[in-house]
Amino acid sequence: MAGDSRRGLAFAGVVAVLAAVGVYLTMMPGGDSRTETSPSKPAAAGQPSTAADQTRDPAQPSQVPSQIAPPQASPDARGFDVYSYLPVSREDLAAAADVARRFTASYATFRYDEDPVSYATRLKNFATAEFGDSLTRTVTAPALVQRNQVDQVVSAGSAKVKTIRDMSYDSVVFVVTATAHVSAKSGDTEQADDYAVTVSRDGAVWRVYDMEPADAGQDGDTTP
Repeated sequence: MAGDSRRGLAFAGVVAVLAAVGVYLTMMPGGDSRTETSPSKPAAAGQPSTAADQTRDPAQPSQVPSQIAPPQASPDARGFDVYSYLPVSREDLAAAADVARRFTASYATFRYDEDPVSYATRLKNFATAEFGDSLTRTVTAPALVQRNQVDQVVSAGSAKVKTIRDMSYDSVVFVVTATAHVSAKSGDTEQADDYAVTVSRDGAVWRVYDMEPADAGQDGDTTP
């Protein structure tokens, strides 16, 4: 897909920056994970010291802690804002994720007695012009429409954003889980599928540029 290399390099750069910030935070005052131990108690008055006490280096702790406590976060670490290191703002990322989620839920929602063109139009409202045309050809294909009508398929879909796969200033790839509750003459089923949904900037809004099965990357044809 065009632009994959550029988005991959941009996302790799973000990861490198965050890794460098992590190293910096561990070097800040208060970030040392070493824990001091208490010195051994002196022998009680009147009791002789043992040979081990006499030979012990006073600079060495007398006991080894069974568990080292993790370092406490410094004030600077607690106030760390990861969004300032990303190519997309918090608001833009939320808007892009919302488009990906609503599109995927709409994609998984259809019924056999609905006009296929109406179904395609619903999907095109979320998509770029090119991808919208591709979706229209797919969901109005006579073989698919006839199969759903014969089996009287009704699918009620929902979707949830699972993770971010890639990111640049003008494009974000989300992995979205679509759950479809399907009733049909052949039987009722519930199916969950992960999709890689690419959204891109279109002026002031985000639109779906591509969608593929998550385990197939961004190559291949989209099918319902």
